[in-house]
Amino acid sequence: MIKVGIIGSTGYAGNELVRLLLGHKEAEIVWFGSRSYIDQKYADVYRNMFQIVDAVCMDDNMEELAKQVDVIFTATPQGLCASLVNDDILSKVKIVDLSADFRLKDVNIYEEWYKIDHAAPQYIDEAVYGLCEINRGQVTDKTRIIANPGCYTTTSILTLYPMVKEGLIDPDSIIIDAKSGTSGAGRGAKVANLFCEVNESMKAYGVGNHRHTPEIEEQLGYACGRDDIKLIFTPHLVPMNRGILVTAYANLKKDVTYDEVKAVYDKYYKDEFFVRVLDKDVCPETRWVEGSNFVDIGFKIEPRTNRLIMMGALDNLVKGAAGQAVQNMNLLFGLPENEGLKMTPLFP
Repeated sequence: MIKVGIIGSTGYAGNELVRLLLGHKEAEIVWFGSRSYIDQKYADVYRNMFQIVDAVCMDDNMEELAKQVDVIFTATPQGLCASLVNDDILSKVKIVDLSADFRLKDVNIYEEWYKIDHAAPQYIDEAVYGLCEINRGQVTDKTRIIANPGCYTTTSILTLYPMVKEGLIDPDSIIIDAKSGTSGAGRGAKVANLFCEVNESMKAYGVGNHRHTPEIEEQLGYACGRDDIKLIFTPHLVPMNRGILVTAYANLKKDVTYDEVKAVYDKYYKDEFFVRVLDKDVCPETRWVEGSNFVDIGFKIEPRTNRLIMMGALDNLVKGAAGQAVQNMNLLFGLPENEGLKMTPLFP
């Protein structure tokens, strides 16, 4: 049995980790970490856990936690995981970090976009970017740090990756229009996230400077062997609880048919349990992936402008956060990748 500790268990992604791991046959949660609710019963914070979780919340003492568990999930804001990790901890336990601390390989880019100093740049090179469908071969039992990708980046990269990798589209022409439910902004109290602020409204934010932009550029750059990709990424906040929908546009490098594009997607994803390439003329919808670890992908060729329109949808708290983290844990410990993650999407 894999012993698990969660730092940040009372955030939305942390609670989703708890929900998923409670249904995992090979995992046991032994540490419910939370700075905000120390010594309070976890089920008093999340009443959906009443008579299911009897544990109380503990602090985020990673030194002590590393002595008790096999893997630590850090569902925390940027900067915290890097400030806590050290050689002694990494000699005892594996880390799956849901923040952006180890996602970018260039520390200067991280500090520029996140506006904080990186507390542990010495571990950046060894951290594996845990987008399982692309990088699973890099995750072994020797891996010490997984940089778990977030929701916007996972949707964007998986939607675009095969087209960039196979050279069907011009990577410098990519425009990504993305929408997210409000849980993507976290559980912290913010005026901008109040019901009256988001209900009956949509808004763009981080326009021209959203911090996930360089992460998407870096990963798609690996796909086509370039380090100078520049794309436009614009996220929007939508008044729903869960879900990410990405619509990406790019110039085609040559004339292609539907079957040719579909064949490329199938080349990369036909054997992927969690990636569903939809039938012709079917567009992804967030409601069909809610509560699951699935990603739905669709596309449309626009011959008038010689562009390809690519669409992807996922649940930001599952495949975009906690579900992908569990997927990475399964890889780290040699378990079936879909263990604990086979649930059917919820509807309605």
